[in-house]
Amino acid sequence: MEVQGKIKVLGETKEFGSNGFRKREMVVTTEEQYPQHILIEFVQDKTNILDSYNVGQDVKVGINLRGREWVSPQGETKYFNSLNGWRIENAEQNNTAEPLLFHLQISLNQFKI
Repeated sequence: MEVQGKIKVLGETKEFGSNGFRKREMVVTTEEQYPQHILIEFVQDKTNILDSYNVGQDVKVGINLRGREWVSPQGETKYFNSLNGWRIENAEQNNTAEPLLFHLQISLNQFKI
């Protein structure tokens, strides 16, 4: 899957835990009638591929949609979604008339069933 748009936010790399897990987030705003602000996470060695990009650039980002289940100590089941980036490239300037490859309309926040 791919997301195409303009970089709105480009976060710093953060390190978690004693094992050195690294994560970097970016927000891409789609260019359509109702623009969407899509949060994309890059982890471990993929955090470095964002180093040559800046806020305001038009990009195309290769993503994987990930979902996971979590059961609280009280036995309540919750589900979480995330978009993990694995590739990024400059978008062609004259591509604005092309339709979006997909339109993601799920909440990236937690929800429970």
